[in-house]
Amino acid sequence: MGYTVAVVGATGNVGREMLTTLADRRFPADAVIALAADSAVGKEVSFGEDAVLKVEDVGRFDFKGVDIALFAADAKVSAAHAPRGAAAGAVVIDASPQFRMDPDVPLVIPEVNGDALAGYAKKNIVASPGGAAILLAMALKPLHEQVTVSRVVVSTYQAASDAGKEGMDELFGQTRAIYVNDPVQKSVFSKQIAFNVIPHIGPFMEDGATRDEWALTVETKKVLDPKIKVSATCVRVPVFIGHSAAITIECVEPVTAEEARRILRKAPGMQVIDQQENDGYITPVEIAGDDPVFISRIREDYTVDNGLSFWASTDNLRKGAALNAVQIAELLVKEYLEE
Repeated sequence: MGYTVAVVGATGNVGREMLTTLADRRFPADAVIALAADSAVGKEVSFGEDAVLKVEDVGRFDFKGVDIALFAADAKVSAAHAPRGAAAGAVVIDASPQFRMDPDVPLVIPEVNGDALAGYAKKNIVASPGGAAILLAMALKPLHEQVTVSRVVVSTYQAASDAGKEGMDELFGQTRAIYVNDPVQKSVFSKQIAFNVIPHIGPFMEDGATRDEWALTVETKKVLDPKIKVSATCVRVPVFIGHSAAITIECVEPVTAEEARRILRKAPGMQVIDQQENDGYITPVEIAGDDPVFISRIREDYTVDNGLSFWASTDNLRKGAALNAVQIAELLVKEYLEE
């Protein structure tokens, strides 16, 4: 049995990656519909090796007959059109922030809390976490199951593609301008991103944290364990693709670095590359286009009881967004939609 799948935001970074991922993983779709808003309507996008899809207007689209709608647009588009899709009978899987903290909408990472998908029928909407939260929760889950993580201090290093094509274009344009001695123009990021790091992602909140730091904290608690204490600093870095994080955890039970390596190597969706040598760790350049969450630099932290520190990286357009949404769709088909 095949399904009818709509991809909203099909011309953006994540939307194109969703189409690629659906094709690469041979998702059981009889029909795939590309949707977008505004100036993207009428454009063409590739699906698989040969198919080309013409982008339709999501504002005028009737979702009746669509089984699964993958939303890769911004929160405004999701707020306007995801409920329409859900009301028409499609199960909406939304990669935007719009529904992540809605108590009636499950926030799902299949390897972490796949059972939560059972609650999708309340609103016919499932939320996919932000890329940094997926990275963190994937890294924490196997350790939390074995030695109970009680506290996390995390600094993220988030790619320009997290801000869409415009973010990547700004990084490229500023880099080129500096090389040819042109004026540096900025519009997407609050400060120059080329040859710089910016400890500011999202608007500031009353307590001094940014919204992305708040989101990383609450999303991690929702998908993993509300009792985990999380302190986050989110940093934008001049990298096109690939989120990374420096993570320090405090555990209830004792754990050594070697035990942590063993636990993480066995976890689904994880890959450990951890040698104490010049090329024995992972960086974003090497993992662009790959699916796993990569772990390196595992070591014991002697400043706290039962402490560990490590480095994690993943492609923010794949596992950090498109792949996670498609995996949710695969789990939905396997557990809930197939008869």
